[in-house]
Amino acid sequence: QVQVVESGGGLVQPGGSLRLSCVASGRIFSINAMGWYRQAPGNQRELVAARGSGGSTIYAESVKGRFTISRDNAKNTVYLQMNSLKPEDTAVYYCHTNLLDSDYRVRDYWGQGTQVTVSS
Repeated sequence: QVQVVESGGGLVQPGGSLRLSCVASGRIFSINAMGWYRQAPGNQRELVAARGSGGSTIYAESVKGRFTISRDNAKNTVYLQMNSLKPEDTAVYYCHTNLLDSDYRVRDYWGQGTQVTVSS
């Protein structure tokens, strides 16, 4: 079994910052990619940012220049630093990981989600 747990969401004013964290644990052999998705009410889940094991990154156009994704490979942890937050960033943020488990199977896992609300 693999567990994916996010933390760091909350309420912040427009222009403020938040840092999300996500750790994967359990029967993991190696992690290929870790990233963040978000889903606002009435919208589909969308990619926010992702980082591969080699350090490559991808960002949604709407967050480029404001959000930064980073990973601590030794701790199986991914972070999302969110600056200059806007009300339209309000959503539930989900951590995703694509990994090789201890049985050498490629698997996708999701966290339970953490709410980010940007409002004055």
